[in-house]
Amino acid sequence: MTPKHDQPETSPLPIRLGISTCLLGEKVRFDAGHKKDRYLTDVLGAYFEWVPVCPELEVGMGVPREPVRLVGTPDAPRMVGVKSEKDWTDEMVRYAERRATSLEALGLSGYIFKSDSPSCGMERVKVFAKNGIPTKTGRGLFTKVLMETYPLLPVEEEGRLNDPGLRENFIVRVFSYHRLQELTRRRFSVGDLVRFHAAHKYLLLAHSPKHYDLLGPIVANAKKTAYPLLKESYSRLFMEGLAVKATTKKNANVLQHILGFLKDHLPSGEKQDVLDAIEDFRKELVPIVVPLTLLRHYVKKHDIVYIADQVYLQPHPKELMLRNHV
Repeated sequence: MTPKHDQPETSPLPIRLGISTCLLGEKVRFDAGHKKDRYLTDVLGAYFEWVPVCPELEVGMGVPREPVRLVGTPDAPRMVGVKSEKDWTDEMVRYAERRATSLEALGLSGYIFKSDSPSCGMERVKVFAKNGIPTKTGRGLFTKVLMETYPLLPVEEEGRLNDPGLRENFIVRVFSYHRLQELTRRRFSVGDLVRFHAAHKYLLLAHSPKHYDLLGPIVANAKKTAYPLLKESYSRLFMEGLAVKATTKKNANVLQHILGFLKDHLPSGEKQDVLDAIEDFRKELVPIVVPLTLLRHYVKKHDIVYIADQVYLQPHPKELMLRNHV
């Protein structure tokens, strides 16, 4: 899909994700093969605009090509050809720095890397010591540059997305980061920030009550804070908080808080139904979608506006069914 660069400032931006090109089915790997991931192309592809990147191809290695690997120490490995030992390190780093700059203009909301790749792996990439024995302690050279350049950008590997908890955490961060980008791509007002923060209250509490508490004073003192510092400090803590995985306990506490807004509206039988659903979720007998569905119904029925505006009730499209697992 061709990116659109001529949108009015007020129009919603597409949700663009960088992705290792081979995961889309393009035959760009060293052996002229691919690693197409159907979940990415057929499911997530309906919601995201992909920005494919293949560092090894784009740096000039060609297809097919000699495979490369990381050698040396985990903190400063070199990228060399497996047989020729041609050193690609400096070229790859220079390319990565240029490519990272060009990607910034596209406003990426996340990135999905190919696991185990010496250029794209996010973690546990093999690094070969002088004795030829590998340790899974490295990170791909391109990925390292990109993550250091954009520390707030949600990133993940395709293999880790098979884990339901990691998958939901990543998708939550992508959609949340996109909303943050919508807020910060113009000079937002203190009122804009207050509304944004209020709407994300229970989502933050489900991930990290500590970060929610840290963000409170930043919002409260927004009028006294220089705009660049306000933008940087709020954005950093907001994304750091959401990077903390939500737990059953924290989610159950949030559900209880939401139920508190309904205590004067529900007869005892309906309230008990919700309490039972929350307890079943706490015991991991049912997925969170069960108590959430009940709460959403009663919030809408009784027009509890503050809760209806909470991103927590639906932080991503329900069609992704990310909250349907126990």
